[in-house]
Amino acid sequence: MSRPTAPAVLYTRDQIQATVRRLAGEITADYATKKPLVIGILKGSFMFMADLVRELDFPLEMDFVRVSSYGQARRSSGKITVVQGIRTPVKDRHVLVVEDIVDSGLSLRFVLDSLRRKKPASIEVCCLLDKPARRAVPVPVNYTGFETPDKFLVGYGLDWAEQYRNLPDICYLEEIPR
Repeated sequence: MSRPTAPAVLYTRDQIQATVRRLAGEITADYATKKPLVIGILKGSFMFMADLVRELDFPLEMDFVRVSSYGQARRSSGKITVVQGIRTPVKDRHVLVVEDIVDSGLSLRFVLDSLRRKKPASIEVCCLLDKPARRAVPVPVNYTGFETPDKFLVGYGLDWAEQYRNLPDICYLEEIPR
């Protein structure tokens, strides 16, 4: 598999860090007394969630769900599969879902619908990146880091075919091999 052209920086690590702190402040104001269950959507959210929860100075629990809709493709297939479900009970809990990027909204809607069936006390979403130009279905996002242009993003947990997740900045790729 050939690599696409070199990634160009869209958001620097300093911008990301400042945004994570801002989001943590907003979440703290709303959740400090609720002992929430924070659920990260893998794999992309792992860096963002790790940095975010380190900024939250109140009791919380964490779990992860892993869904897939991309495979090696550049766009979501629209078919969502659960690769790893959550194991922590959700009923009557305040749930905060942490997502790296909300693109089409299909994966997030699938996760939210699944969680709602488990009857949480509340459920809200925190995403680092929101790409409204690609939205196929409406999804509620309560905390947003950056509203992004319609570019293919990599770095800080986001990937292309499992590559680039380790970049410390959020970058975009101009050309991606088909």
